[in-house]
Amino acid sequence: MDIITVHHKDYEIIRLLGHGKGGYSYLAFCDGEYYVLKKIHHEPCDYYQFGNKIEAEKRDYERLKDAGIRIPKMIDIDMENEIIIKEYIEGDTIFDLVKEDRNVDRYLDDVRAMAKIAFDAGINIDYFPTNFVVNNDHLYYIDYECNDYMEEWNFENWGIKYWSQTEEFKEYLKNTEDKR
Repeated sequence: MDIITVHHKDYEIIRLLGHGKGGYSYLAFCDGEYYVLKKIHHEPCDYYQFGNKIEAEKRDYERLKDAGIRIPKMIDIDMENEIIIKEYIEGDTIFDLVKEDRNVDRYLDDVRAMAKIAFDAGINIDYFPTNFVVNNDHLYYIDYECNDYMEEWNFENWGIKYWSQTEEFKEYLKNTEDKR
């Protein structure tokens, strides 16, 4: 059992939730509650340029919160060790639902509402379906990544390509399964 200490609190690592271009997210347990512990990594990413990742996470969290995007609350941030503690939102990701060939049409209005909020704030969020969790029929954007708005990366031009069993989704699945 791994323990990671953040600001004198011990977080028991339960399991890996996901590995993204910015870090590894783990389900963690502390003081009777579940959290997401995200540890920033510095692995190369050939399609995305980063500056200071932990600073970007902090800044992007504030931008998303100020815009009104439904996101998990940031509980703590350890700038020196590049660790973020987030509220854990339990539920299936849109990615898992699409992979299981379950219909996600009822969440399209929610993501489009988020896209409108993001557009009005001059930002794009990462619409890839691993970044969205359904909890009590509410859709949450669980990543903190956002960028200045660019039309080519909005939901209708990019994100929607991965919200059903499209060729793009199937190709992504094939490529990720090939790497295992």
